[in-house]
Amino acid sequence: MNIVGLEYLVFGVEDLAGAHQYLVDYGLDVERYEPAQGGVYAALDGTGLIVRRSDAPGLPPLPPGAVSPCLRETVYGVADAGTLAAIHDHLAQERAVSVDADGTLHCIDDGGFGVAFMITRRRPYQARYLGFNVPGQPPGRAPNDAAANPNEVIKPRSLSHVVYFVPDVAKAEAFYRRLGFVVTDRFNHLGPFMRPAGTLDHHTLFMIESQNEHMVGCNHFTFHLGSASEVLQQGWRFVQKGYRSFWGPGRHIMGSNFFWYFNSPFGAVMEMDADMDLHDDQWVAREMDPGSDNSQIFLFDAIDKWAPGE
Repeated sequence: MNIVGLEYLVFGVEDLAGAHQYLVDYGLDVERYEPAQGGVYAALDGTGLIVRRSDAPGLPPLPPGAVSPCLRETVYGVADAGTLAAIHDHLAQERAVSVDADGTLHCIDDGGFGVAFMITRRRPYQARYLGFNVPGQPPGRAPNDAAANPNEVIKPRSLSHVVYFVPDVAKAEAFYRRLGFVVTDRFNHLGPFMRPAGTLDHHTLFMIESQNEHMVGCNHFTFHLGSASEVLQQGWRFVQKGYRSFWGPGRHIMGSNFFWYFNSPFGAVMEMDADMDLHDDQWVAREMDPGSDNSQIFLFDAIDKWAPGE
């Protein structure tokens, strides 16, 4: 099934104003915002977040054991009407499915999370080409193109991935396998990284089997930025605005993406990432034991700016 990736994540929150400011500072564009109702926030390709009041009518139920604020629904984009019809036929054989006036399908997955499918509205966009000058390779930038710009406008390019805590990871994994998702890598005794058939991204979904009553709901989510430099520069700006760093900056091993995680008003940490691995069907999934040695290839802590002689 040609599922191309994440289209929207839908959150229910209490602090709508705080969520709004957070996403503006993160770099998303505001497509719609009503202070009493919430808003829609988009990356350059049109994928994004929908933020609503936690008690808004029509929101899917909270995942098992979770409390608000929390992720309420994950919306996947599909390539065309034929794919959407095939998903509907498949899902309707095994669970209740509702259909919006615009054709979006809604159901509850086997991890207890709301999940939806719609024909993708991703759009082409223009952004600065990010080239890198590496000895032994052709120049990535023209002469006199200075890469470091303190005033660079940094925009998330696309919704990247989401991570769930689930009570039964084998059951939850099987649900997505039936929709054509494949496992790209796995942490033993913890859970799989998965991608749908319509993308080569290392993962759009990672699921972690709950180990205790605190491991419920959404663990984290993120957008792709353009480079490691953008992650570091935008993350630095985030720290200067007073947002609390949760983990990073660093670089993962599974997926190879650069990362920086921050506490957020969404009941989950929000990541900035860049340079994720791409895999086709020739890739053989790795299996690793979970732990810090296998979680990141390196990790840093941010400190205040410094110069020699200060």
